[in-house]
Amino acid sequence: MFRAPGVAKAGIAVQFALLAVAWGSSFLLIKIGLDELSPAQVVLARMLFGALALGALVAITRRPVPRDPRAWGHLAVVAILLCVVPFALFAWAEQRISSGLASILNATTPLITMLFATAMVAGERMNRNRTSGLVLGFAGVVVIIGPWRGLGEHDDLLPQLACLGATACYGLAFAYLRRFVSGRGHSAPALAFVQVLIGAVIMVVAAPWAASEPVDRLSGAVVVSMVVLGAFGTGMAYVWNNNIVAAWGAANAAAVTYLSPVVGVLLGVVLMGEPLTWNQPVGAALVLLGIMAAHGRLGGIGRRGTPATSGGSRAAPAHHR
Repeated sequence: MFRAPGVAKAGIAVQFALLAVAWGSSFLLIKIGLDELSPAQVVLARMLFGALALGALVAITRRPVPRDPRAWGHLAVVAILLCVVPFALFAWAEQRISSGLASILNATTPLITMLFATAMVAGERMNRNRTSGLVLGFAGVVVIIGPWRGLGEHDDLLPQLACLGATACYGLAFAYLRRFVSGRGHSAPALAFVQVLIGAVIMVVAAPWAASEPVDRLSGAVVVSMVVLGAFGTGMAYVWNNNIVAAWGAANAAAVTYLSPVVGVLLGVVLMGEPLTWNQPVGAALVLLGIMAAHGRLGGIGRRGTPATSGGSRAAPAHHR
């Protein structure tokens, strides 16, 4: 786990705020990029800039990258599950739904991670808190989707399901990391760099088929949004997250999960003029209550269990948004 030496408490608080903004704004940045780029081109850009940022960090801090071919194989699986597929699903979905709604659905990640971890990781078991959290979170997803409108009568159902598919990929990836990668002596920044680098290589190889659409124009706003999305939302945000976990603990660091959808919704409404229906914040509140319940932070629900962190692991590389 990477932690800058001498990081003061005030500095950690600043990084916490930056992390909430970085992850919350990721969906707005995707939306801006989609004005001139295809979904695959957005993924390609964020992967390349993310790999450059993390590569620079590894070089500056002189963190050795893994040399074990098995570690690279596991990280290739993680790159697909944690980067390539979910990034593509979110980008495709945001062609049809608001960035704020995408950020709300992304908030289900800790609960889905907990579900996969229970099935895949030794010592991770369901308890009363976790069960209550899953029930609340599922209820929140139902409210967000709004089935009373008629599932076949609104065209945002499939994009919303795509977002949930992306969070399912995140959950599976974090559980996979905990089982096959974490705790094997590799530095977290180096693992994150390899993971994002592999994802970038995959996108470069696939670009002639998946991202070959002609780009008529490339405005400064789109370029800046892709640089920020990659370097900060997919690069430095990871470093901030690990500094916060090291200083405050995983359970407290996971509180950023509560703020990111708020940031995403506010940015979408204020900067993009996106609509916000009543069921979206109500459903989001239920999801966040579910996360709190799973953490044992709602009094009277049950015994306190192992926190379901937003990354699903204290050493989960690159908790991307």
